[in-house]
Amino acid sequence: MSGMIPVAEALTRILASVPRLVEAETVALTEAHGRTLAEPVVARRTQPPFPASAMDGYAVRASDLATIPARLRLIGTSAAGHGFSGSIGAGETVRIFTGAPVPQGADAILIQEDADADGESVTAREAVSPQKFIRAAGLDFREGDVLMQPGETLDARRLALAASAGHATLSVRRRPRVAILATGDELVQPGEAAAWDQIVASNGLAVAAIAREAGAEPIDLGIAPDNLAALKHAIGRARQLGADLLITLGGASVGDHDLVQQALAEEGMDLGFWRVALRPGKPLMHGRLGSMLAIGLPGNPVSSIVCGQLFVVPAIRALLGDPQAGADRSEPATLGRDMPENDKRQDYMRARLDTAPDRLPIATAETRQDSSMLAVLGRSEALLIREPHAPAARAGEPCRIIRLDCRIL
Repeated sequence: MSGMIPVAEALTRILASVPRLVEAETVALTEAHGRTLAEPVVARRTQPPFPASAMDGYAVRASDLATIPARLRLIGTSAAGHGFSGSIGAGETVRIFTGAPVPQGADAILIQEDADADGESVTAREAVSPQKFIRAAGLDFREGDVLMQPGETLDARRLALAASAGHATLSVRRRPRVAILATGDELVQPGEAAAWDQIVASNGLAVAAIAREAGAEPIDLGIAPDNLAALKHAIGRARQLGADLLITLGGASVGDHDLVQQALAEEGMDLGFWRVALRPGKPLMHGRLGSMLAIGLPGNPVSSIVCGQLFVVPAIRALLGDPQAGADRSEPATLGRDMPENDKRQDYMRARLDTAPDRLPIATAETRQDSSMLAVLGRSEALLIREPHAPAARAGEPCRIIRLDCRIL
């Protein structure tokens, strides 16, 4: 067990090793979903650009409704995109619709439910206070306001905000190139016939999906057999392709056939650490080959997926300049069953969740936690975190979880 570092220290070292942010590029707003901002987004216009009605009704002068009922003369209509260009005088009103400009002279909106229209006259049955149901110009934002900061990810709501602020293009970070290399003589690609002593490579697909969700461009380097020449060739290809991050899957331990660390070292990798005090995923490796980061994930499928969430996602977000790259993504829950005392390693146990109104989710760890069991991971909804040396705990006591269906974007 000697030589293992804590999970928090491993993450800190990975984030500190990011040499630079990936470059910025300009993309159309229509292509910007999921991208990460490289520059602040500043409003190019005021929204709304004019006082606007918040309701369907009549634009009035509040003072004309001091005595109810009040009879007003209808002089026009103001609709969205077809504003009334005149001015309202004493005893006059304009039919108005939601979002339409409030005519000059008016200082309130009489909602249509409180009015009776009869030809060219309108009778108000309720008084209104000044500015009632009027959205002031600039209520949302004003030209020059900083609306979003670098590092924010453009989701549906932020895209809508950028469009409303007058932007057709945005400056974003290019997608980090993440090269993914599966290793091992025992692996075949999905769909290929497997010999009796081989298995289907599943890790690469999962890690590519994790990278893509985090905002990266995955590059599939395929499967390298267990020999130094093949491994070094694949590492060289990652460099030729300009990868910002190389992820290896398997082969990072110390067995006779675990040659990844040796291949990386011979290619010039500056080793950051190897072995982390967590379960699953102890044989985790990290280093740098020049400007390219390298993370060696364990070969067991569950281990690689869990470590991908814990370490690969933050590394990608750091390359994108996300100030929350290393933020704690866990949340409180309660235990669904008794848990024994933990050992030296931090556990990320696959668990199902039960929820009910007005209470925290209940996390029940699966009884089987073997790091090769994808079926268990597939039906789990969260990772239940057990700190090193955590004492035995009873059902109903507090715990922390990371939801497996959570999204960075």
